[in-house]
Amino acid sequence: MEDDDPLLSIGVFARRARLSPKALRVYDRQGLLTPDRVDAVNGYRYYRQSRLTTARLIVRLRGLDMPLARIAEVLAAPEPEAAGLVAAYWEGVERRVAAQRELAVHLRIQLSGGTEGLDMYEIRQRDVPEQAVLVEQRHVRPEDLSVWIPETCSRLEEEAKAYGGVVAAPFVIYHGEVNEDSDGPVELCVPIDPLRASEAAEAGAAVRTEPAHREAYTTITKAQVEYPQILSAYDAVYRWIEANDGGETGPGREVYFADWASAGSATEVCDIAVPVA
Repeated sequence: MEDDDPLLSIGVFARRARLSPKALRVYDRQGLLTPDRVDAVNGYRYYRQSRLTTARLIVRLRGLDMPLARIAEVLAAPEPEAAGLVAAYWEGVERRVAAQRELAVHLRIQLSGGTEGLDMYEIRQRDVPEQAVLVEQRHVRPEDLSVWIPETCSRLEEEAKAYGGVVAAPFVIYHGEVNEDSDGPVELCVPIDPLRASEAAEAGAAVRTEPAHREAYTTITKAQVEYPQILSAYDAVYRWIEANDGGETGPGREVYFADWASAGSATEVCDIAVPVA
């Protein structure tokens, strides 16, 4: 059996796998491709020839810029499931590239001093009363928002039933930037009956008071909520505030007033709002 599957030195194995010895050492530390034998005296690594299939698969997955942690999941999965993992990863890459393409267009307009598309947003003002809100705060990456927001909102809405239910539109407050270099934090707030807030707190729920304030806002459709299109709506609100000497007094937020699942792409679902003086 060993003659059919001989041990190869790390140098020979690396050449045949189209990898560098340095990469093999990294994969060893990550548990992706450990040596079949390590010489106890000199520390030389040896790999079975049959492991070349796994090594070449790693090379191809890295060609997709797949992170090592995701590669480990693919290697550990049976073949049909592994294929699904690769497909899901690549769908995510294509969504990210599409978003980056739109972001590049947005930045080109912004950096050229243009205001294309901003005039389409109608900016209004309103007074928002003090609210008692169930909350969950989390550090979230941009790609995770589309999952975290609806899941958390559903969970808090279910929790709100114990305190009379949801009494106003849920909203998401961005206490910090959420982009490729920053993860917030982001806070999801579900308004409940203020007379039941103390009851919720006593039961151990995360509840706080959102102060009354005035805010400038614009309403957008489900299609416009997609990143980075949503950035244009934020830009429009902030430009209006600057032009009207409003002066923001709190972080921006998204108020979701429509049923997301049943809404069409042209349905108005969300207000982009910023508290102002």
